[in-house]
Amino acid sequence: MAKLNRALLFINLHKPDAKTLAEEIRIELEKWNFRSRFFTFDDKPEFERDGPYDAAFSLGGDGTVLYAARAMAPLEVPIIPVNLGTLGFIAAVHPGEWKETFENWRQGKAAVSRRFMLDVSVERRGSMHTLGPCLNDTVISASGIAKIIRLNVDSELPAAPGENAEYIRLGQYRSDGLIVATPTGSTAYSVAAGGPILEPEMEAIIINPICPFTLSNRPIVLPPRETVIVEVEKEQRSGVLLTIDGQVTQILEPGDRIYLRQAPYQAQLIASGRIAFYKALRTKLSWSGVTGDSNA
Repeated sequence: MAKLNRALLFINLHKPDAKTLAEEIRIELEKWNFRSRFFTFDDKPEFERDGPYDAAFSLGGDGTVLYAARAMAPLEVPIIPVNLGTLGFIAAVHPGEWKETFENWRQGKAAVSRRFMLDVSVERRGSMHTLGPCLNDTVISASGIAKIIRLNVDSELPAAPGENAEYIRLGQYRSDGLIVATPTGSTAYSVAAGGPILEPEMEAIIINPICPFTLSNRPIVLPPRETVIVEVEKEQRSGVLLTIDGQVTQILEPGDRIYLRQAPYQAQLIASGRIAFYKALRTKLSWSGVTGDSNA
């Protein structure tokens, strides 16, 4: 049994029941001699990593889980993703099940789903700027009214000992944008743009153009240890915007190079494994005749 004494609660105040549930969790954790810290937000959250924590709770929808995962994954803190939206692909724990889920995990009985993440950085005029981790997807698109943008995409292959890395030009894309997604993010924007659905515990990188000018530009799945390099063409005139998980944004300039590579850590989600994923997939895509929507 894990020795636990400190928990962090990410509380999305846009969800009506979030504060009430957070107080319920705090009271119950106190009975087990656990200390709780609340991190509440109703706009763009600005969380500074601290710790240590033994576990975290995400009280909201999938968007809340994405934020919590980017904050907690570098600290290797597992998250119980409690769903206060409707149907979520990632937030899989029902509010009435959090106590059982937590106790099962505390006793080593609950599975922890480990999710592949990307590290995102931008090189501008020779200087590298780190933008942080990504659990779902990174989207590069026009920053204003929809316009075609021009992007060059390369793949850097891992170098063998004593050799230099190899670069392969994957393509020159003229499109409304480009999605670089993880398996967890394959069921988000990428699938809406015609991309493949991947089992969420796989390790892979999806490159998916948005409404490409050339119909032969199709989605491609790369192995996890390749680095994807996206360059904004120097002749690009319209504004270009980079968005991570729909929450972190960066304005790009012509000549910028975006590097997306496997993060050295994984998001750890408690009770959000394969079974929960397939159930959500079946319902969300109406494979069983039932419809539903996920909330952020």
